[in-house]
Amino acid sequence: MSVVADRVSLSIAEAAEATGLTAHTLRYYERDGLLLDSVERASSGHRRYTDADLGWIRLVTRLRATGMPIREIRHYAELVRSGEGNEDARLALLRAHRDRVRAQLVEVATHLEAIEGKIAVYEGTADSCTSA
Repeated sequence: MSVVADRVSLSIAEAAEATGLTAHTLRYYERDGLLLDSVERASSGHRRYTDADLGWIRLVTRLRATGMPIREIRHYAELVRSGEGNEDARLALLRAHRDRVRAQLVEVATHLEAIEGKIAVYEGTADSCTSA
């Protein structure tokens, strides 16, 4: 790892390890327009990831992990790349995603309650017995 102009500069293998993704996934993110800018290249032509690149990749990973479709992430990246003046659109996109994630959390919590209830039945700590 080298530091260039006070920025971390990682190879694709190091960036993959730092983000928990594969090199293949990092290349896909770049090719599919999910990154803010093209990843810098060393004189050898090898990709060099900065701390800003890693921060963005972590955000993309979180958005994917919470179910945001690739097309929406791509749109968000396009908005960010285009600069100031579209903050309302960015905010609307993120708020809509947040609302979907919150709804999923409520649904998962309901499922967890049902599972906890079934565990209580098998452990003999439930107030009433249910089938299965």
